[in-house]
Amino acid sequence: MKTVQGSLENILKRVQKIREARHEITGDVEERVARILDQVRRRGDRALIDYSRRFDGVLLRHSDFAIPATKLKEAWGRLDRRDRKAIEVAAQRIGRFHQDSVPKKRELQNRDRFRLGSIRTPMERVGVYIPGGKAVYPSTVLMNGIPAKAAGVPEIVMVTPPSAGGVSPSILGAAWIAGVTEVYQVGGAQAIGALAFGTETIRAVDKIVGPGNRYVAEAKRQVFGRVSIDMIAGPTEVVVVSDGSVSASFVAADLLAQAEHDEMAWPVLISTSKQFLNLVLKEIQKQVVQYGGKVRRLAQRSLNDYGLAIQVRDISEAIEVANAMAPEHLELMVKQPRRWARQVRHAGAIFLGAYSPVSLGDYVAGPNHVLPTGGTARFSSPLRVEDFMKESSVIEATPRGFRAVAPYGIRLARMEGLYAHARALEIRLKGTNGL
Repeated sequence: MKTVQGSLENILKRVQKIREARHEITGDVEERVARILDQVRRRGDRALIDYSRRFDGVLLRHSDFAIPATKLKEAWGRLDRRDRKAIEVAAQRIGRFHQDSVPKKRELQNRDRFRLGSIRTPMERVGVYIPGGKAVYPSTVLMNGIPAKAAGVPEIVMVTPPSAGGVSPSILGAAWIAGVTEVYQVGGAQAIGALAFGTETIRAVDKIVGPGNRYVAEAKRQVFGRVSIDMIAGPTEVVVVSDGSVSASFVAADLLAQAEHDEMAWPVLISTSKQFLNLVLKEIQKQVVQYGGKVRRLAQRSLNDYGLAIQVRDISEAIEVANAMAPEHLELMVKQPRRWARQVRHAGAIFLGAYSPVSLGDYVAGPNHVLPTGGTARFSSPLRVEDFMKESSVIEATPRGFRAVAPYGIRLARMEGLYAHARALEIRLKGTNGL
């Protein structure tokens, strides 16, 4: 990790420079994704077969894409009893949190002789992308599927990359518990294309959610508008703010936990104590050698390329840096964390105190672990039940209420030169003896 210190202005400039560099999408990725999406749109299943062979090394037939619901139940039964228990506990906690956050029914309100309100309805068909490759993510199945189910979505469609050994039983078992209704073994940008455009086997969806690599993220960006998306997620990031009151071993473990995700993960430690920064850096070196080659390689590259150890004057300044970063995860490993949380303006999820690490939120705390990245916490929220619902406004005016406000509508319509709009009001106003 690179050590950064100096004035707040210089620290913020350094952080902004790194964030901008991480935002860049190469033209090559954009063009390749556009070609893949075009092929899927025009060739359907044949394109999926070609790309599965080319990118995943798996030869599939049309009949191989769909995984029957019976296979999900079978996979659940084959899991180790302790694994089933872990998934069940996580599912219960995630389900309880999201069920409690289902928007309450909004009744139409009588106001000024109008009945005004809105009606919320669930989306009919939602696509969930579950990554593969570097790890297996049953927790992501739960985090994406359970809020969709809580919202009342009747068709929850999961796609995940194929492999020679088949889709992991833990993924299929989690899909069974989460209420996923359809599963297809197809991944990458081509899977996003299938969900957006539809193929002979996979019907198009209304919204696509779930994380993925930069090709998946770029594909979601390109299909937005044809379908809705949750967010364009980038590599994971964590900011740990510490005053030295929490064990350096805890802090080091949390930084490594995010660094193991991806070589582009962004682990950042902010502290008021140079001595504590050095203590954490030593602890990281001590802990990282305990992991296997793959984890160690990913973590070390992330820490070397993007890791920052930032020294600030006080915790207020640390929070200011954190707000400027608007991180996906923010840990407040300080005395009185609730007090400092009140100063946080931008963060995907905030973790308070020594025993509230990001890893707890990733699996069993309850709130969603699908979070805005890359500074988008300035304007985005975690994945929620509301993301799987849509709202229609409802307007019902009485003749008396209509007469009270229609003249102003007529005036505004004429100001805009929309005379047919004005006429649609005038003709009714005459009928109610208002002219």
